[in-house]
Amino acid sequence: MFDRILTFLKDIPAGGRAQQLRPEDDPRVAAAALLFHVLDADGIRDAAEMKRLRETLSATYNVSGAELEHLLKAGEKAEQEAIDLYAFTSVLKRHLDADARKQFIGLMWGVVFADGELHELEDNLVWRVAELIGVDNRDRVLLRQQMQDKSSED
Repeated sequence: MFDRILTFLKDIPAGGRAQQLRPEDDPRVAAAALLFHVLDADGIRDAAEMKRLRETLSATYNVSGAELEHLLKAGEKAEQEAIDLYAFTSVLKRHLDADARKQFIGLMWGVVFADGELHELEDNLVWRVAELIGVDNRDRVLLRQQMQDKSSED
């Protein structure tokens, strides 16, 4: 199931590669912006969280090198310029089916637990994003537990 969702996420059209990546057009940028938002939610940009964000974007969207750097810059810029989460969550809700939206919440938890800690602001942010993209509380909590267990094994 995880592989099917990753395949779906990778197959989302990004338009021309040379085009400027914009969150309102590109769900990859919207996802990157939300991952940056959760990374910075506790006020500490931990190296382990940043590494996980890079790995997550690279694996999920099958990008590396300059293309990954471009996606990271576009996502970070979009996050810094955003006034709310809706600009990003509406894009994901339009482009992802229910299973892929749940998987995205799992990716967010992966970034949260990369540093081995759960801050209440991170928890609140994931809860708000889950609500906005239509992932129910039960699934959000199950995903949190799964990722927390996985991070304690690493």
